[in-house]
Amino acid sequence: MRNLRVSTDRIGADIAALAAITDPGQPWTRRAFSPRFDEGRAWLATRFAEAGLSVTTDAGGNLLGTRRGTGDCGTILLGSHSDTVPDGGRFDGVAGVIVALEVARMLSERGLSLRHDLCVADFLAEEVSVFGVSCIGSRAMAGLRPPEWLALTHQGRTLEQALYDVGGDAKISAQRTDIKAFFELHIEQGPVLASTRKDLGLVTAIAGITRIEVILTGRPDHAGTAPMHLRADALVGAAQLVTAIEAKARAEAEKGAHFTATVGEFSITPGAANVVPGGARLLIDARAVERAQMEGFLEWIRAALKTLPAGIGAQSRILSDNLPTPMDEGLIARLETAAETCGASHIRMASGAGHDAAFLARIAPAALIFVPCKEGRSHCPEEWAETDDIALGAEVMAEAVLAFDAATQGEDR
Repeated sequence: MRNLRVSTDRIGADIAALAAITDPGQPWTRRAFSPRFDEGRAWLATRFAEAGLSVTTDAGGNLLGTRRGTGDCGTILLGSHSDTVPDGGRFDGVAGVIVALEVARMLSERGLSLRHDLCVADFLAEEVSVFGVSCIGSRAMAGLRPPEWLALTHQGRTLEQALYDVGGDAKISAQRTDIKAFFELHIEQGPVLASTRKDLGLVTAIAGITRIEVILTGRPDHAGTAPMHLRADALVGAAQLVTAIEAKARAEAEKGAHFTATVGEFSITPGAANVVPGGARLLIDARAVERAQMEGFLEWIRAALKTLPAGIGAQSRILSDNLPTPMDEGLIARLETAAETCGASHIRMASGAGHDAAFLARIAPAALIFVPCKEGRSHCPEEWAETDDIALGAEVMAEAVLAFDAATQGEDR
């Protein structure tokens, strides 16, 4: 292991301690707006305070720990999220929060001052929450949380009330104008780093995510009496479409830029063994880092719906359409230099998953660092990342933070 300034043991212990705060019999589960999440937040607040950080919860429900700088230069923001999916992993989001905390601790222990304020963030509800929406805290900090979300309800509680319950305030804007740079570390959640044996992935862009609902309408008939050549079987049309989507997505991915398309939800009606399916519903999740490629895919979907078997009607609508988000080239370059300084091998790569960085990038230069995870697995109990890999990522982040702050000092002179 390299000689690092950050504490590998402390990082490992903190990740394990936070992971242990999980719903009984359901590792590793700590969903936003739950008692277990509140318990994890209280633990983090204590750790932030022990590190000498000034601890607050902003109006968007984000837990923040701030270390004041020596100049009036704005804020360098570090962080990720501590909430999980059901039966999720110990490292998704958590590693990024603990790394941000460790960078702050290392700077203090080494007596290294910054001209910028340094803020460590645990963003609220990055994962899809019980209210059906995600990245609630980072959207709020970027001024991008839709106001209509506040009326969303779960078990009689509105999102507005839930924000108050975690210390936020829906009536006050959480948008920040002082952020000069944002760094987030995250496990890759894919197999690229493990397969290429690289220490770090430096993310160039976060894929845009478009979700398309397709409704196919055929004709329900008796399964035993309707002749095969006279049927309008909606499932047959749906099967043809799913197969075509898979082939199209593979072809798009082979062009080089990151592209995926998945039929993740599927249902048929009436759903009886002795009835020819009269209807089918598909929900397509498509992701691309190049918007033109996504636009082409949407055109292809519309054309593909016109080629279904006779008697099958089709309608489609876009349920959500988020644009791809590039990371800041200047911060990527600083991370590359930092990686070289720390002896960390690295590659540039795209992120197919969404992250808080996608929203912080709307208000400040943003960078996203990936560390390997075992077999690329995530959002499952088996999710695993080696502490040494996470610590190396923390060291590179710290080096980049120091370099960014030093460059600002030079400009200030």
